[in-house]
Order: sequence, then C-alpha cells, then structure tokens
Amino acid sequence: MTRRSPAQIRRFIEAGRGTAPADLVIKNVRLLDVITGALTRTDIAMVGDRIVGTYDTYSGAREIDGEGLFAAPGFIDTHLHVESSLVTPLEFDRCVLPHGVTTAICDPHEIANVLGAEGIAWFQRCAEHTIMDLRVQLSSCVPATAFETAGAALAAADLAALRGHASGIGLAEFMNFPGVLFADAGCLDKLSLFSDGHIDGHAPLLRGRDLNGYIAAGIRTEHEATSVEEAREKLVKGMTVLIREGSVSKDLHALIPLISADTSAFLAFCTDDRNPLDIAEEGHLDYMIREAIKGGAPLHHVYRVASWSAANAFGLTDRGLIAPGRRADIVLLDDLEACSVRHVISAGRLVTPELFAARAHVPPVGLDSMKAEPVEAADFRIPATSRATRVIGVVPGRIITEDLTFDLAVIDGEKHADLDKDAVKVCVVARHGANRNIGRGFVHGFGMKRGAIASSVGHDSHNITVVGADEADMAVAVNRLIELRGGFAVAEGGQVTAELALPVAGLMADTSFEEVHDALIPLRAAAKALGVVLPEPFLQVAFLPLPVIPHLKITDFGLFDVNAFALIEG
Repeated sequence: MTRRSPAQIRRFIEAGRGTAPADLVIKNVRLLDVITGALTRTDIAMVGDRIVGTYDTYSGAREIDGEGLFAAPGFIDTHLHVESSLVTPLEFDRCVLPHGVTTAICDPHEIANVLGAEGIAWFQRCAEHTIMDLRVQLSSCVPATAFETAGAALAAADLAALRGHASGIGLAEFMNFPGVLFADAGCLDKLSLFSDGHIDGHAPLLRGRDLNGYIAAGIRTEHEATSVEEAREKLVKGMTVLIREGSVSKDLHALIPLISADTSAFLAFCTDDRNPLDIAEEGHLDYMIREAIKGGAPLHHVYRVASWSAANAFGLTDRGLIAPGRRADIVLLDDLEACSVRHVISAGRLVTPELFAARAHVPPVGLDSMKAEPVEAADFRIPATSRATRVIGVVPGRIITEDLTFDLAVIDGEKHADLDKDAVKVCVVARHGANRNIGRGFVHGFGMKRGAIASSVGHDSHNITVVGADEADMAVAVNRLIELRGGFAVAEGGQVTAELALPVAGLMADTSFEEVHDALIPLRAAAKALGVVLPEPFLQVAFLPLPVIPHLKITDFGLFDVNAFALIEG
C-alpha cells in the first residue's frame, strides 16, 4: 500500500464526512455488498484512488449518473500468464480492463523461460504504466524441468535481485512439486527466500500425505484442481482454490458446485491462459461470473469470489470491497446475473480510451530470441524397429494428457503416422541457440488429415512445436516461424496458408489486440481445413511439450519419465 501524507489523509477525512467535495461521485447506484448480499441505493464518493464515502449522499467535482446500474468491487484475476493473450502487458491492460478486471496477478513464467531476468524486469516496467493494477509474481521454475532446453535459468539469487518492485507479491506457481517433495536444494532455496511472504501453488492431482508435505513448505494457493473432490481436500488443508477457466484448461463448470456460503471466502477465480478469441467472444472474468451464476452458485458469493476473497488470499487488504478506505476499483453493471459491464473505475479513474492513449510506451524485448536454424523434412523422420509406439493423447479442455500405445507401421526402418488412427507426428525444435535438438513423437486427438501447424509458444521452455501429417509441410511451417521471429503458422501442400507473427520473445505480438484477434480467425480456419477437430488447436499445440501424466506416481517420478518425445518405442 502507498504511504499517504497528512494532507492527503485530511482530504480523505473531509470528503468522507461531507465537509468538502469528493473528486468523483457515482450518484444513485445500487451497491452490491459482497459480504451480506444486500443491494442498497447510495452514492459512492472517491478522492484520488480511494473510496471515501458510501451509504449516503455526496457531491463531487465530477459525477456519474448511476441510475439503473449496479456497483460491484473490481474483479481480481488471481493467476494468469499475460503471454497467453499473445499481446504485450499494455495491450492486455487495454483489452481486459473493460471487462471489469482491475487487478491481475500474473506469472511471467513464459517470457522468463525465454529471456530470464530480463523478461521479468520488462514485465515490471510495463506494470508501472498499466491502468489496471498488474501484479508481477516472480517465476519459480525457470527452467520448468531438466528434460528440455529453455532459454534461461533462474536460481534463488536471481529472484532475490528482482524482489522489492512495487508490483510484487511473492513467488509464482511452484510447478516443480516433485522437487518440493524430495527436497531438491534449488527448490528449498527458493522456498526459503519467500518463506516470509506469499507462494503460489501448482500441484495437479496431488493428494494425501504428498499434498500435506507440499503445503507444509509454505505454499498457499492452487489453481490445478479439476474436480470437486480434489478441490475440497485442498480447501480443508488450508489452500485457497483458484477456480480456473482458460482457453484450454476449463475447470469452471466442474467446480461451480464448490461455490457456497461455506466456501466462497476461500475461493478465487483465475484464467491462467486465455487467448484473444475467447476474450473477445466470451469475455474474461465477467464470463466466469455469469457462468457460475447460471450454474446455480449464489450471486453475491460469486462476486465475493471474484473480489474480496481473491484480495484476501494475496494479502491485498486495500481492495475487494466498495467501502471507505478501500482502493477505488469499481465495476458498474447493467445486470448482475449477466455480469454486463457498462463502466469500469480503476484506482478512482473512469476507464476511457484516452487513459490508455496517455500511457508511456515501453519498448519490447526479446526481438532477437528466435535462434533456431532452418529444418528440412528429413529432420522429422523417426527411426524404429518396433511397431508398438507410445503416443500422447490429447484431452480437449485439459492440459493433462494420456499415455497411449498404438501399433504404427514401420517402413524402411522408419515409423510413420497413421491418419486412420489419428496418430500424427509432433516434434519440438530447439530455438534458444544452445543446441539443435529435435524431439520427435506422435500425438492422438487432433484429427489432422494433411499439412502441419507450428507454434513458437511451447510450454514451458518455448521451443518450436510442430504437429503434422506431412514432414515437408512440417518443415515449411517451422521455417516460416523462424523468419517471423516466432508465432503461429499453418502449412499445406508446401505453402504457408495462414500465419501470425509473435516477435516479442516469440510469444507476443507487437501489434494491437484487435489485429491479433483478426489474424487468429483465418489461422483457426486454416487449421480446421487440415481436418483439425480441437476447438483451440494452437494453444493445444503449445501445451504438448509438457510431460505426459499417466498415473502421477510421484514416488517413481512418473511425471517426467514418460516424456513421449524421448520414448518412442513401446
């Protein structure tokens, strides 16, 4: 929280008492109390970035007519990767803030795995100029695993040098939960460094004593729960469960039954990874709010989850309520059930296009991060003698994949795709300049009949991932990404049929949100023309480099040993 001068505090007191005019007043609005559920017609008075008066009448230098509108606290997205929106933090601010998201807690994990500390520092600089309050957690797992080549590595000492920025809260999602459970020295150093603050969790399917050990390390939140049963265990063991609805990982509808009067104080919403098409077509946290209400969750408890509970979970005690002394983050809505946002006030400022236009420019970084060398079709051949083949099974709506075994043809000592079985090739091409490695495997679930799609967004090390039914088209798509300095590409018949350049660290465009959105529409259509059946093929491609999780037996390190790129033979 910002330290205030005696003169500022005096101003807050006088305006709150009504002995001096406020800076901004919303007149005659129906205020939703997210604690009791009461709806009360009132004025809301603000001075600077602070609410100073409610449940009374006020006058101000500027007044907004709130007749017919509802006021709710600004929404808080508790865990996201801005990079997955495919735009820079300043463009993310411009496209998401109008949806009512006044605070976003991001993990710059993706750019950190490409550029290291430089990427995180750039996010921190961007956060100094956003209209929303963009909070930048420090990425805990760079690299995410030792089984793929990332562009950087961050030890505890590197993170210590980044602490202290005004946007900081603590340590971002601790993905390496096997490292936590087996007391890896590097993990312990990071946990110790942040043991006096906040540490985010990431522990899909972790249960029982292993979950106890993970939480005992000081980890307080969890966004990977995919069932009510899993989420309840994490709740009763003291974690705040962040209900997620991204573009690939869609857990909201499964977890709506979790939202009740008993639990809403210990829940929050997050998007994790949400692309521009979904933001434009469905919304952001506003989409989650209306879907939760539609799904039967109590209305004011849903809004509590989106605001007050989220703020408390991260120690942001200056927001989450429309009340005197709180940060003036307010969403004005036409309809609470539909969560139809009319106006947004962020830190006491009515959000307008002029606010965004007045921000300082922050030059992009990572424009030279694409260091891959051109490839050819022969680079994607897979020598083999056995027909039995381990195949990654994609599950729509989830990033957790299946460990499948297919009988694939071996011709002239090479293993081939089988389009009838929906088993096509997936390869990862190193792009950070450390080596020229290419990981090779097979994937089921795309439905692809021809061509190839490629992406330089490849969680978590962000090498180039390409899925294809034809090796020549795979090479065309990869080589075009190298020319673009990163992005997405679709190839068919030896030609690029659609593309999007993402030159900022190979992850984000240096253009507007609208331009990215418009480019994604023909990209999606071009992928569908190849026979792809997945609703979000490019994000699904981006998650394929993650290790397969067949049984999640931590004791035998099953999480990492079944990486299908290394184990082609059955």
